[in-house]
Amino acid sequence: MSFLDAVPERYRVILCDIWGCIHDGMRLYAGAARRLAQWRAEGRTVVLVSNAPRPTSTIEAHLDRLRLDRSSWDHVVTGGQAGIEALKALGRPVGFLGTASDRADLEYSGVEIAAGEDFDQLACTGLDRYRPGVDEYRAQLEQLDARGVVMHCLNPDRVVIHGGVELLCAGALADVYEELGGRVEYYGKPHPAIYRYALGLAGDPSPEQVLVIGDSLATDVLGAARMGFDCVFVTGGIHKGEVFPDAFAAQHALGDWRPVAVVGSLQ
Repeated sequence: MSFLDAVPERYRVILCDIWGCIHDGMRLYAGAARRLAQWRAEGRTVVLVSNAPRPTSTIEAHLDRLRLDRSSWDHVVTGGQAGIEALKALGRPVGFLGTASDRADLEYSGVEIAAGEDFDQLACTGLDRYRPGVDEYRAQLEQLDARGVVMHCLNPDRVVIHGGVELLCAGALADVYEELGGRVEYYGKPHPAIYRYALGLAGDPSPEQVLVIGDSLATDVLGAARMGFDCVFVTGGIHKGEVFPDAFAAQHALGDWRPVAVVGSLQ
């Protein structure tokens, strides 16, 4: 029997990652919908937490297209939505790095994108389709750093698996920008703001009542550990086939922290 078949009753809130745990960008993983429905039927609050650099409504619509019944979750929280609110609060146009569809999402949500180079803040949602490699952005990032532009990274993920193919995310560009000396503001896991927002929607449970489900060591697992939450590490996503690294806690000064379970999938 898997740990997920009999989750202890003390966990009243489930914070579950989406991409890598529930779907691969193109299709739902087998058993994921049933597992979410099981937890809700047990009276738990299920919050889907994503680092997607998009508004909550866009992610909800994507889940609808993948035929994940809305009755299987209570709330959806995204790093993108948190970033959008911060960018709108600036009250001025910002630069942009990402895809055309991401730009359209931001503009539809009220973020004003600068027409030229007259900006000191930049929204980064990821790499565009014409420049799939980080090195193709280095010269541009150097110019932005020289101008003192602040990058707002709406997705701290470095990589995601889309239909079995590895794609780089905004976090990979943010890493380079910081290496160059640039300032980055992050929205999403493992940073605290997204967890505080999610917990507020779930009724502000105590940390011991929260269980995090995630497939990324750098975002889901590290974020859970730093927040004092228990975590189930799913190895079927970006770390496919890997075991939980014994040195993880030591590398991040987490004492003797470990996931309460390691599973291949939610099935």
